[in-house]
Amino acid sequence: MRPDDWHLTEDVHGFLARAGGFLCSRPVMHNTPLTTLEKLRTRGADAYGAEASVFGRLESGGEVRAIFYRLPTQRLTLTSLSPEQADTLAARLAGLGHSFSGVTADHDTATAFAEAWQRRTGAAPVRDWQGRLYRLGTLTPPRPHPEGQGRVLGERDQEHLMRWCREFAADVGEAVSLDAASWAGTRFAEKRYTFWETPDGTPVSMAGVNPLVGGQVRVDPVYTPTHLRGRGYAAAVTVEVSRAALAAGAKEVVLFTNPANPISNALYQRLGYVPVADFTGYTFSYDAPEADWTGAPARLLR
Repeated sequence: MRPDDWHLTEDVHGFLARAGGFLCSRPVMHNTPLTTLEKLRTRGADAYGAEASVFGRLESGGEVRAIFYRLPTQRLTLTSLSPEQADTLAARLAGLGHSFSGVTADHDTATAFAEAWQRRTGAAPVRDWQGRLYRLGTLTPPRPHPEGQGRVLGERDQEHLMRWCREFAADVGEAVSLDAASWAGTRFAEKRYTFWETPDGTPVSMAGVNPLVGGQVRVDPVYTPTHLRGRGYAAAVTVEVSRAALAAGAKEVVLFTNPANPISNALYQRLGYVPVADFTGYTFSYDAPEADWTGAPARLLR
């Protein structure tokens, strides 16, 4: 395999015309690229900033085998690669003078690319994110089921929604500005949100879902304020949005969890979600010694 088997472009429309079928062939594993690239296709530069994005596809035998993309101010996102494919991509990008703040992919792919990038550029990878991907099998409502019902949010709920999204972001360690001026440019915009409300109409939990793309819908985020947790509200609202996604035509419903959180992982499995793969993100440090995800000097963890 040669580095020039990777074909690069800044044209998202031409890229999707060639690689869209490949992305739709594995909608569960490719849920993030499908959603992100559709947003870029429909909104253009306004979706992620004015700077040029870069897209690449690996072709062999006339077929697309893998893709990558880097959006302005964001790290590299990859579909599954073998170590050899990761190395040829690193060689291609380094040879063209590209630089990236980090990489996100399934764990083996992200690690293989991070190691290859370090060999090519000297950049030290630091693991800074882990996620476990789940897909919905047989939806199983919680027992006992909390009283109340779901309600799709409207414009009058925007302030409440932004407040809870800020609280969710703080809980998961996301540094993001969420107010009326910045909302449209965040990952929380353009989702469909549902509140779970008690019989008196009080919102107690929420869940969002991304638009249907390639037959899949991703549930994100799910949030319950701290003082209301442990009462089944998150389970109820997750079932509500999962059922609505299936009714709207989704063939696959997916979500990510923090694999280090046993409570949320157990919850989603009780609801019928099945683990698929672990994903990892690395930040690249171009002037620091080799480090693992804890920040201590060490060989890159596998």
